[in-house]
Amino acid sequence: MKKPFKNPEPGDKIEVIINGKSDVGILLDSHDTGVLLLKLDSGYNIGFKKEDISEIRVLEKKKIEKKDEGKFELSHQKPVIDFILTGGTISSKLDPKTGGVKWLIDAKELFSMYPEIFEIADVRVYSPFMKASENMDSRDWIRIAKIVSKSLNDENVKGVIISHGTDTLHYTSSALSFMLGKLNKPVVLTYSQRSSDRGSADSRLNLICSARAALSDIAEVILVGHANMDDEYCFALRGTKVRKMHSSRRDTFRAINTKPIAKIWPDGKIETILEYNKRGKNNTKIKVDAVFDNRVALIKFYPGQDPSILDYYKKKGYRAIIIEMSGLGHVCSEGKNNWIPKIQELIKKRMFVYAAPQTLYGRLDPFVYSPGRKLQEIGVVYLEDILPETALVKLGFVLGHKSWRGSIATKEKMLQNLAGEFNPRLGEEFL
Repeated sequence: MKKPFKNPEPGDKIEVIINGKSDVGILLDSHDTGVLLLKLDSGYNIGFKKEDISEIRVLEKKKIEKKDEGKFELSHQKPVIDFILTGGTISSKLDPKTGGVKWLIDAKELFSMYPEIFEIADVRVYSPFMKASENMDSRDWIRIAKIVSKSLNDENVKGVIISHGTDTLHYTSSALSFMLGKLNKPVVLTYSQRSSDRGSADSRLNLICSARAALSDIAEVILVGHANMDDEYCFALRGTKVRKMHSSRRDTFRAINTKPIAKIWPDGKIETILEYNKRGKNNTKIKVDAVFDNRVALIKFYPGQDPSILDYYKKKGYRAIIIEMSGLGHVCSEGKNNWIPKIQELIKKRMFVYAAPQTLYGRLDPFVYSPGRKLQEIGVVYLEDILPETALVKLGFVLGHKSWRGSIATKEKMLQNLAGEFNPRLGEEFL
């Protein structure tokens, strides 16, 4: 006969005993009445068949949030940071009933999770939308840019922080770098790889370092996050030279073909590594240039790929493409899958074709081998050491300007170093 036991409530910390083995975690709601769902201390969820459970012990009752306890108020004595919440793990908190997350949508909720940043500054919170980053597009980049420009032109604001999901964060940082131009104050994007309920959560350090960066004199679009797997300090990385390089590591973002701008410690210490644009006077205004043409594509070349795939983009009305090329800038140049005739055909039909490096590290050079020379001769423009994602965003930004859409004007703008997307010198120290 099955043993009776007390029914704990979702959110309670419980111990589950099965065949003498114990598992401890937070009880979650389960859609299957025959399964008990538990969130372990590691942050992962596990399910148990109820018929296998011999005993459940309630170790700690769930904490009831007091909705009206105290009032959150700005001090009006500390420097002001505008915090723009757009989504991602860093903008969420655990829902103990479901095991999922809920968005943080106002200053009071943010204060309850991360009070340290409110000790550093008066933080004003705005949330134009909340999205997983893979659901964002150029319309969101434009919207964020316009909101940020208002904060930058507010003389009471010292800097801006933007919370964002990690997966496409480097696209957004590139877009803001181009759309906002030369800045008068810091614009800091930050993230979290691991949820706040996990012992290895990275959000707290990232946010504290981001607040320090927002008050610094680094007047650029930068990404701030863990420099290594420890909770020591963060890197400030240039928005056009950064890429997500690991699916789960806390130090997932790396500077590519350059160095970090600075190291930032949570106590406010900042060690400069690269030169950067410095904060301007408070009355220096910026003019947002938030335009984008979505008729651009990023294509990765691979062995055996049929070049007729390029016809699809012409048929769909695309104006330009970035091709991630192999090596120093190559595609298949012999046999039935020779790409050169097809690329030449598209260029003659007034489609712009640009080359970016698949390797990420290093610089393209069309002059070393004959295929590269041939591609350049037919009109392919080589974008040196630019990151493919940055190249895509820059191309959409450039073509968003009607006056830049001619073949010569577009090429000139694509090769102009608008926001630090090109590095003048590459060395082994950047690998």
